[in-house]
Amino acid sequence: MIPKVTLWTLMIFGIIAAAFVFLGGNAAEGYVVAGDELAVPNFTNLWLFTNYAYFIAALLVTLLFVVFAFVGNFKKDSKKALFTLGVLVAFVLLFVVCWFLGSPEKLDIIGYEGTDNQGFWAQLSDMMIYACYALVAGVVGCIVWGAIYTRVKK
Repeated sequence: MIPKVTLWTLMIFGIIAAAFVFLGGNAAEGYVVAGDELAVPNFTNLWLFTNYAYFIAALLVTLLFVVFAFVGNFKKDSKKALFTLGVLVAFVLLFVVCWFLGSPEKLDIIGYEGTDNQGFWAQLSDMMIYACYALVAGVVGCIVWGAIYTRVKK
């Protein structure tokens, strides 16, 4: 019951935030960047902070479940606990490798004059993109492997 209520609550908040962004009008009418008019939605910050909150909550819940799984498995079977710890170490290594693949060089963004597009933030953005590529490739690989394994097992 709790997962369903949580799912529906989060989905409703997400739909409301999206409705505010897409139906709430624009804050900067007539804002021109490189000769093109740019419309900036009124509630962009609401959308961003909602997504930040979802991301942080998902990260914390995932880490919490990993810790509880490790402790529970360690009490019952130490091999399972080591496997859980190994998966966690693999994820940390994935993000470390993706961090070093990222570039701290300045990104040229038309109309942007700030400094958040270079150094740490540029490298963090690259790390997240590369990690997403790797995780999507892993999911596709697991789906293909699972389908082949199921066919061979029958």
